[in-house]
Amino acid sequence: MSTVIDWFVVPLSYPFMQRALIVSLLVAAVCAVLSCYLVLKGWSLMGDAISHAVLPGIVLAYVVGLPLAVGAFAAGLSCALFTGYLKENSRVKEDTVMGIVFSGMFGLGLVIFSKVETDQHLLHILFGNVLGVTVGDLVETAIVAGGTLLVVLVKRRDLLLYCFDPNHARTIGLPVRVLHYGLLVLLSLTIVASLKAVGIILVIAMLIAPGATAFLLTDSFERMLVIATVVATTSAAIGTIVSFHLDGATGACIVLTQATFFIVAFLFAPKHGVLRKRALTPA
Repeated sequence: MSTVIDWFVVPLSYPFMQRALIVSLLVAAVCAVLSCYLVLKGWSLMGDAISHAVLPGIVLAYVVGLPLAVGAFAAGLSCALFTGYLKENSRVKEDTVMGIVFSGMFGLGLVIFSKVETDQHLLHILFGNVLGVTVGDLVETAIVAGGTLLVVLVKRRDLLLYCFDPNHARTIGLPVRVLHYGLLVLLSLTIVASLKAVGIILVIAMLIAPGATAFLLTDSFERMLVIATVVATTSAAIGTIVSFHLDGATGACIVLTQATFFIVAFLFAPKHGVLRKRALTPA
């Protein structure tokens, strides 16, 4: 028993692991809540687009001396707005537009990065470096993640109605356009908050897996929010501790843990699990 306890406690005796765990939990909580809305709205690819599109903003912010989070947010929001403009003014479908925009901006970011002399490591931007977060990074993540989480929870019912049935939301007088762009802003902020933990590549998994897992386990949106948060924060804690013992990438370990929860739910969910459905299907 003491060995099991030591397995969890020993890593947390190091200050850098304490900071890593706190940042991971903050990011996991806000990503989990927002992922429920993205899954319901069918915006998973939008999260992918914005997460890739922040790279040129990060590089340009470094060049002009601004905080990297400012550049990331500006680039992410610009990607979302540009995607919406192209969709409304062309016959091309939204998923196609997003694929073009995010791949183009990601390519632009790589080109700029290759031409700029910087001490920033590209792998840390792409995959995160949660073990290297400072107290300042922790405070910054807490402010962005906490503020985003607060707004989502306060406006959760309006956002739910908009995601589920935007036409009905417009009929009863909700500001649908404000909710639309507000959700994009929240998504951009969430990605910015997640950069230190999992980077711009793996953040998309944290914005999909918790909501998708909860979606398989319940038909109630309120319970979906709770389940997604529990899955995400548990995965963050387990993934962080496992990465210490394996000497592996922390972000990747967190994402793999979330993927494991999804597979278990996919197979064994009481109502929607594949094995459960087969057991109830007459031979």
